[in-house]
Amino acid sequence: MTAIIEVTLSWLFKNAKGRDEKSFYTRPAFAGLKDKREIIVSAPEIGPTNSNLSVEYTRDGAGKFPALTWEAPPHIASEVKEWLLVSEDPDAPLPTPICHGIYGGIPPTKTNVESADFEVQDQSKALLKGGFHYGRSMNGNIYISPRPLMDHGPHRYFFEVVALKEPLDPSLLTAATTRDQIAGAIVGKVLGWGMWVGVAERKWQ
Repeated sequence: MTAIIEVTLSWLFKNAKGRDEKSFYTRPAFAGLKDKREIIVSAPEIGPTNSNLSVEYTRDGAGKFPALTWEAPPHIASEVKEWLLVSEDPDAPLPTPICHGIYGGIPPTKTNVESADFEVQDQSKALLKGGFHYGRSMNGNIYISPRPLMDHGPHRYFFEVVALKEPLDPSLLTAATTRDQIAGAIVGKVLGWGMWVGVAERKWQ
């Protein structure tokens, strides 16, 4: 896509942003928990939530997945059977946030991820080197690194960590499993959640 086309699209869809109300954490599985973020998620290499993502974390650079750590309060941590990680862009000019990646089967003892964890261990099992599985992003990639439309303003990238009191059904740990399928499968299984937000913007210079 040329810069002129991108800028034109950005102008046409300048108000098509902020689909927060359709983000993963607003689904029925989070009933009663939407405004209660008990999982503390951080990105030590980048900064506090709403920090700008440097080029190495975008598609214009290496497209690295941010290193994340998270911590749950004791009453949640002791009951976690599995973690779930979802990445979304609620500011894309689409009816619902873009799913940049969804990852299930994260062991309860694992409370951090780094870029190397997202390398493929066994493609036939959708298994990553971090010891967990990937589902289907919007375009089928394991992770879609940020690349907001040029001149569309800052885009926020949500990295949502969800504590589950029951593991996902193994049949859902496939590369074809969608965000909607996971959202339906975790109803009644969510202990808590938290989120770290990275921000990226591309300008026509």
